[in-house]
Amino acid sequence: MSGPATADSEFSYELCVCRWAELAWPPGSDSNDESDAHTSDDTVHVVARQLGTKHRRWDTVVIECDPDALQARAAFGDDELDSDLLHVVRNAPAEWAWYRDALPEPDYPWRYVREAVHRAADRGVVQTRSEGNRIQLKQIAPYPDWVQRLIAIENKPDLDAAAADRLAEQIDHDVETGLADEVWVATAETGATVEPALLEALPVEAGILTTDFTGGVDSDAASVAWHPTSLTPTHGDDYRVSRRLELAERAYGRGWREYHATMRPDCRHFELRRTGRLLVPWCAAKECHQSSSVCSGGCEAFEPEPPAWRTKGWPIDGGPGAGIRRLLAARAARKR
Repeated sequence: MSGPATADSEFSYELCVCRWAELAWPPGSDSNDESDAHTSDDTVHVVARQLGTKHRRWDTVVIECDPDALQARAAFGDDELDSDLLHVVRNAPAEWAWYRDALPEPDYPWRYVREAVHRAADRGVVQTRSEGNRIQLKQIAPYPDWVQRLIAIENKPDLDAAAADRLAEQIDHDVETGLADEVWVATAETGATVEPALLEALPVEAGILTTDFTGGVDSDAASVAWHPTSLTPTHGDDYRVSRRLELAERAYGRGWREYHATMRPDCRHFELRRTGRLLVPWCAAKECHQSSSVCSGGCEAFEPEPPAWRTKGWPIDGGPGAGIRRLLAARAARKR
């Protein structure tokens, strides 16, 4: 079923921005390609949501990647590599070596490194063997340098003065740390001669995207109102590279479609409705685009699917809820 993408929750707006970025990044690019992701000869991109550090979390994250290196990253599986696994995988030698000779000295006990080596071997992202009582390891392939730039987007469909004041402090932090290469604010287009977002006291380093999802999500549903300034990092190169790579790995493994893990697609009222080139969760009981905070087993309208639904065969083996999970997982995998 089709319908306009409304901003009845910041969650649904966030999904709209993620899908638009998947279709049309970078903003202002002139692409008539009908495929699902804008690409150029020298860059592709991965989109994720709700990623960050313990000090800062971004609504939408775009990782600009080297296409050949991104393809090489696929050798290490679909799941993300955490910081401990990255320590092992990035430094695994091309020839067999004792892991304590092969890996850089950690700033934590070696027993935790040994645990990470075993986890990496279980995942199949390194090879291991025992030589006496020593664990040797060897790379399955060189870990590629696949991350080119990290872009952060804050989503504020209704950017009033109060919201702008709160957001300004967060963006000041982004500008100061320079962990992201660019920071953007996405807000709903008002049609005013001068968009209100341009009049708010936001840091000038932040770019501003104005969006119009009333006709659904497509590549032309957002435009640039203000171009961002490239940010200068304040941390050393090693710290910045490591933190950005950890974020990029989370983006690669999680994407932005895993919202079903915190919602109840097994409820008989849970649907996916098409709005342009986006499928948005819809609650048939409440007649709204719900968010994970209200779509749970504690919802007063929650009704589990009847058992008979779950015994149905193709095309919804296991019932509509299982079909929705498979659909979202398949689309996420295709975007990698």
